[in-house]
Amino acid sequence: MPENTVTMPLAPMEPEDVAAAFDYILALQASDIDTACAVADCTGPELHRLLLDVAARVFIPVTAVDDHDGEPCAHSFLAAALGRLLLELLCHGVCLGGLPGVADAIVRFTENILTDDHGDVADVLRQLEAAGMKQAMETHPARPTTA
Repeated sequence: MPENTVTMPLAPMEPEDVAAAFDYILALQASDIDTACAVADCTGPELHRLLLDVAARVFIPVTAVDDHDGEPCAHSFLAAALGRLLLELLCHGVCLGGLPGVADAIVRFTENILTDDHGDVADVLRQLEAAGMKQAMETHPARPTTA
């Protein structure tokens, strides 16, 4: 993961990576441990990086200083710093750094920041997945098969 994710645009994920990461996140969010374990087994150690990629795509746009809404204030920079700190904890933190910890942080951030009155978290996660999949498909179109 790039060190400065606020100023460096994130490269789009591969479609199958988006699907695997969100399959795991949604399974844990629904307390479907069997499915989460199956996704983790199929994806392997790469799943940790995929979850961190999703976390960056969820946290950074929400917490980044917005240059388009007038003058940034101290709270703007505090939000940006907190977003980067949360990512840093997920990348290097012992208690939060495991697969369930990263997925849980994404779910809790979605619940507390991205939903109205703690609304349908799974629906918002599916919307985030759809946006990530759209970007992935635009960047990595399906290759034609040869007969």
